[in-house]
Amino acid sequence: MAYKAAIFDLDGTLIDSLADLADSANAMLTHYGFPTHPVEPYRYFVGNGSRKLVERCLPADKAADATFVDEALAYYKDCYATRILHKTQPYDGIVDALRTLQQQGIPLGICTNKHQSAADAIVGKLFPDIHFVENFGDRPGYPRKPDPQKPLQIAKEMGVQPAEVAYFGDTSVDMDTAHNAGFYAVGVLWGFRPREELLEHGAAILLEHPSEIIERINFVH
Repeated sequence: MAYKAAIFDLDGTLIDSLADLADSANAMLTHYGFPTHPVEPYRYFVGNGSRKLVERCLPADKAADATFVDEALAYYKDCYATRILHKTQPYDGIVDALRTLQQQGIPLGICTNKHQSAADAIVGKLFPDIHFVENFGDRPGYPRKPDPQKPLQIAKEMGVQPAEVAYFGDTSVDMDTAHNAGFYAVGVLWGFRPREELLEHGAAILLEHPSEIIERINFVH
């Protein structure tokens, strides 16, 4: 099958943001006097949006208090805004792959559960010469992945059918999103989650390095 468009998850797929996410959440926890977490558990805390990240890292009794979660989420977002690009970088080879697709005339998009302001800041700074049809983050009124509404809207803006889209991601949420939208599910192994998770959630192919985006996926304009 030849694909006419590419849509990417952001964290763990285009960018390695784990340290900044962990540092920001731990700063929030420290502010409230709660225990912090090592970086590794954050691989599983992230993926379902900022609110879910906060709920997962808080003590259980606080995570069950919606009013407190609202407050902690606002504080976390403030912490993250000051740390958003301290350690975050594109994965090695990602920019080259995106440039190649762009030169081939393949429309590119991003669909992430990261809050929109953070997604915009990161993409604007780290991918200044890449044109994305849409950088669709967590916005009011739109359900988060794995709901297919946002990625299907991106495909519509691109002018392609769902079956013509290769969707790239590093988590079960991403593989579920691809299947729910009718996209080709491409699992990437340089991100936050193991290959077993991606295969269990229906990855059609697994990539070891960003260069394989060009080498192993058949794109045609």
